[in-house]
Amino acid sequence: MMKKIRTRWRSLLLAVALCPFGAHAASSAPARVPDTIEQRVAACIACHGREGASTNAGYFPRLAGKPEGYLYNQLLSFRDGRRFNSDMAHMVRHLSDAYLREIAHYFAELDLPYPPVSTRSDASAQTLARGKVLVLEGDAARGIPACTQCHGQALTGTAPAIPSLLGLPRLYLASQLGDWLNNGRHALPPDCMAEVGRKLNADDINAVASWLALQPVPANPKPAAAPPGPLPLPCSAMGK
Repeated sequence: MMKKIRTRWRSLLLAVALCPFGAHAASSAPARVPDTIEQRVAACIACHGREGASTNAGYFPRLAGKPEGYLYNQLLSFRDGRRFNSDMAHMVRHLSDAYLREIAHYFAELDLPYPPVSTRSDASAQTLARGKVLVLEGDAARGIPACTQCHGQALTGTAPAIPSLLGLPRLYLASQLGDWLNNGRHALPPDCMAEVGRKLNADDINAVASWLALQPVPANPKPAAAPPGPLPLPCSAMGK
């Protein structure tokens, strides 16, 4: 009998002790996640860095401040199968054109500082010199235009859809040029970069990527309003 009484008292005391907490939990509204574009693109941070401002040490490219048209075209290409990355394809496969445009606009409007560029490279002086010539002058004998003819004299890109080549990891630059060479990356026709990429070889790609990765980002990293002159090739990036 006494055992039953003690058991009931313990149960009653436990109920009284827990009651305030239970009442508080019931009255507290669940936390609400804000429905903002900043919150919705938070998944991009995992690879591309905080606010899309990646460091120069990783593989993934910076998104912040790139031309809106370029970012939008790349999102479309991942969704529609012209670019191939399983994670990117999974994230955008069900998103509408309007939503992809909103994402592109968000990152294009970000104005964030670039990290300091490393001045160390294992590339030889000859390789770096070759890269500099290809970027600034091209190779007329092989029909390779200078990168500056499309990406701007400062190499910070041109509006509305040609990206900057600065502040990017060497590995990323080399891999993307390699994809053009190996027919692993495409754009809507006329696909000017595919035409340029097919004329490059492995040594060219290493030289260009090595030299570009060492170049400092200027104080004003914004894309130029227009290319410095007529484009050397018809290009879908410029709506031609």
